[in-house]
Amino acid sequence: MSEVAPGLVTVFGGSGFVGSQVVQALARRGWRIRVAVRRPDLAFKVHTAGHVGQIYTKRCDATDPAQVEEALRGSDAAINLIGVLYEAGRNTFAAAHVQAARNIAEACAAGGVDRLVHVSAIGANPESESDYARTKAEAEMAVREVKPDATIVRPSVVFGPGDDFLNKFAAMAGWAPALPLIGGGQTKFQPVYVGDVAAAIATALSRTEAAGKTYELGGPAVMTFEDILRLVMRETHRSRPLLPLPFFAARMMGGLAQLTALVGLKPMLTRDQVVLLETDNVVSPDAEGLAELGIEPTGVEAVAAAYLWRYRRGGQFAEAAA
Repeated sequence: MSEVAPGLVTVFGGSGFVGSQVVQALARRGWRIRVAVRRPDLAFKVHTAGHVGQIYTKRCDATDPAQVEEALRGSDAAINLIGVLYEAGRNTFAAAHVQAARNIAEACAAGGVDRLVHVSAIGANPESESDYARTKAEAEMAVREVKPDATIVRPSVVFGPGDDFLNKFAAMAGWAPALPLIGGGQTKFQPVYVGDVAAAIATALSRTEAAGKTYELGGPAVMTFEDILRLVMRETHRSRPLLPLPFFAARMMGGLAQLTALVGLKPMLTRDQVVLLETDNVVSPDAEGLAELGIEPTGVEAVAAAYLWRYRRGGQFAEAAA
């Protein structure tokens, strides 16, 4: 096993939920880190993840090839974490996933940046009805076409403090009279801890044998959507009936809910997210993953209570669950 010596890495999208954890993992391994984001003024917290001068931010719109080229100048490696969960204005799936990925891969190839880790998602499929899943697959193909030695990382749904997964349902359990059991609640997930995802990305970047490979990342347990809702209620000390909601009805509700994005608000649900829920989101049986990268996966139960307590009545002073 051979490893690349730490140098300068440009992390596109390094200020988000997963990105901030990746920056921390890279800093611990001795990398110098350039965090390329559209709004550096909102990414000031990443500077605290390393030593003085080890991490700095640079403004970059990854849909602009010239800005990507500038962000990569002098870099030894790059990581692309850019992704959106819903479309809003010019921030479309095609722009954020495909166009940005192609620009980064082309700039790496032209600029002699040897190492590239592209973060995709389990479920990426060029024939998917979901725009999210289809553009994730198109992005992978664009990267492989330009830079076949890139490493692709596909996480399942990611959980941890600040996630848009368990937090969403925990907040809903606090005000909703019932929780929606979309499609009967039998869709399968393999939730993976954000810290494990960050460690996997940092490890894949450093290992020469990871070049050209695809890794699928999932946690130690496969859970249904119903399992996840019940876990959320258990950790938040809430009791809500689970209301079965057929996929066709959920699609219509998602279509209406996503209209809030037109006025700059985050939608609780979109039609495309419902389409994603119609397909299981688990690691393929023959895929390489956390084990091959030397990482022991962390279970949801080991972490969820540490950040879902704030949704309990009384918060941290609430009575412990039985």
